[in-house]
Amino acid sequence: MKRSQGKLRREALAYCAFGLLVSSAVLGCDGSSRATANTQQPTMVLPSLVSQGQGPPLLQLSSAIPGMTLTTVRDVPLPGVLETTGQIAFDDRRVANIICRVTGRIEQVHVSQWDYVRRGQPIVTLYSPDFMTAEAEYLQAQQTAPALAAGGAGNVAFARSLVDAARRKLELLGIEPDQIAAIKTAAPLFTMRAPISGIVVQNQALRGSAVNPGDVLYYVGSLDDVWITADIYETDLARVHVGQKIEARTLAFPEQVFKGAVDRISPGIDPGTHTAQIRCTIRNPGWKLKPQMLARIRIITQAGRALVVPQMALVFDGDAYYAFVRVGRNRFERHEVSIASWNQAGYARVISGLVAGDQVVVAQSVQLNALWQQAHGEGS
Repeated sequence: MKRSQGKLRREALAYCAFGLLVSSAVLGCDGSSRATANTQQPTMVLPSLVSQGQGPPLLQLSSAIPGMTLTTVRDVPLPGVLETTGQIAFDDRRVANIICRVTGRIEQVHVSQWDYVRRGQPIVTLYSPDFMTAEAEYLQAQQTAPALAAGGAGNVAFARSLVDAARRKLELLGIEPDQIAAIKTAAPLFTMRAPISGIVVQNQALRGSAVNPGDVLYYVGSLDDVWITADIYETDLARVHVGQKIEARTLAFPEQVFKGAVDRISPGIDPGTHTAQIRCTIRNPGWKLKPQMLARIRIITQAGRALVVPQMALVFDGDAYYAFVRVGRNRFERHEVSIASWNQAGYARVISGLVAGDQVVVAQSVQLNALWQQAHGEGS
């Protein structure tokens, strides 16, 4: 019995020792895990502002942002063809507002909207006592002129001035010289003619309607030649000049090339887009080009240069794009950048704000912008 009790006591002690070993191992592993977790905790990046005298403050980071990469702004060659998108419009030298010059009413309408009219073609007949009064004065001046002229040399000039004044009054009412020469009797009806050849774009003339001086009756425009107005970036202005040949294509007629030339270059620059407008005159066979259509134009010009940067380097903040340029160790300057489309996927053309050789942040640019705002007190 004593031997059995001693054996039981030894087994219990062995179990206790094994339990202590297991507990120590578990506690050791847990402590090691906590120590490893503590060593893997990322270091917090703290932003601050550094004054640089006259310029804007720089962003200084306490340490590098993990995963941040940089790239260089590249200067690349441009081809000898400049492409842009423009909008078609009437040539304003080939349009006319046909207005009423008397008080009266519309007796007869001879043309409707979208009709083609030729210069001198009757378009509307008006009734107005103003016509009758002016014609009567003209006929009276013609009849009395010979009698006045017989009174002496001084009366000849006076008689001629009366006829000229009456004729001028008829011209101001819109009556053309051949119509004035055909007047035999005074009448209240007068037929207006088209001043140019073209399409009736708008028709405000309704039979029986009352009209007053200044009322617009028709808007007529010619489509023989049209304008294309397009935007050109200021960096490309040196490559464009008046008289350059251009080619235009439209979605409606993709296989047809419309040819023309640069007619005018705007004297000003849009400060928001850094572009200038150019106006091109285009021949329009078959009147296929319509106002407000869009067209892709190609200007044959000399080769040039352009700056390009990855789109990931650009951060849109507020209403503008920004890029961060490295100026020292963990030190950056934020630049506002004007951009345009580029023919390589994932890249943008730089119009202003960067120069060739600038080192800009690509990966983590959004996080860097958040730190910039935090340093300025705009974010948390």
